[in-house]
Amino acid sequence: MFFESKLFRLWLAVAMVAWVSLFISFNDLKFLADHWFYPAIMVLGAFVAGVTPEGGGVVAFPVLNIFIGIERTMARDFSLMIQSIGMTSASIFILTHSSNNLRAYKPMLWLIPVSFVGFVLGMLILQTIPVVIIQALFLSLIATFAVIYYLSDHRGSEEMLKFTKRYDHGITILILLLGGMCASLFGTGADIILYTLLVTRFGMKEKIATHMSIMMMAGISILGYAYRHFVDAGLTQYQVQTWLCAYPVVLFMAPLGAYVLKKLNKELMLKFICVLNIGQMLYFNLYKPSFDKFIWSAIFTIVLSIIFYTVMRRLVNRRKLEQLQPHENNIKVSATNS
Repeated sequence: MFFESKLFRLWLAVAMVAWVSLFISFNDLKFLADHWFYPAIMVLGAFVAGVTPEGGGVVAFPVLNIFIGIERTMARDFSLMIQSIGMTSASIFILTHSSNNLRAYKPMLWLIPVSFVGFVLGMLILQTIPVVIIQALFLSLIATFAVIYYLSDHRGSEEMLKFTKRYDHGITILILLLGGMCASLFGTGADIILYTLLVTRFGMKEKIATHMSIMMMAGISILGYAYRHFVDAGLTQYQVQTWLCAYPVVLFMAPLGAYVLKKLNKELMLKFICVLNIGQMLYFNLYKPSFDKFIWSAIFTIVLSIIFYTVMRRLVNRRKLEQLQPHENNIKVSATNS
């Protein structure tokens, strides 16, 4: 059942009481009526956040920044702010659901802080990159990964994160820092990059990797939201009001997505991600087309496709080799015995 956990029900009750109090203090119904598109966007965004390894920002950022024309930093901040509720709600649902093994999520206690270091680095050194490059990079990243992963033969089988190779820790830290830097630009991305790492290098099951990516984005969103408020002092009253407009939507829709994920066929989930991401890429290039949009989209798509294809191909070959070795050993033992 969706509400099987008493702790999850308590979270929903406390979160709703907090929203009512904040809405009365900082918002009003007229503002909500004038900005109806914020909660409307997050109906889909929050559901995507719960059912896929991509946060609600994967819908919120391109719709607000690319399609509606809201400034990139405001779209990024909204993604962080709204995910701090939606992804946290989905995470609590996951952690309190009786069928999930909590030991599988223990690595998040150090994965999130490392990624947040990358977020801070990104806030300090990456914010002057031209907006069109950021937009093209983001859309190329999510589209190429979804397509290449779906077309590959690899599907994960591990339920726990295990470091078995010499450089696993170093590679993981590097990838986490890159993910945090992506989140500093888009308000999302750390989840996608963590998911990529988990299902490729560590061969984890898609649903568990998705759960971990949701928790990653919940943690980065809360910490990033706090950084923007307490360190940058960069949040405005308008941003708080738009956050409050969409707050109750994501509170329920994100965990609903996580609930659906438990029952959803993974191939159907991957197809949905592909269609969503390709559609966003096409709209970006066809709406008010420009040479800069096309060339940067083409460059990033080609480069990222090569990288993802190479990684997936090597992974598939490695998995096939590992599967053949026990068979070959059995043949040798049989030959020796005979």
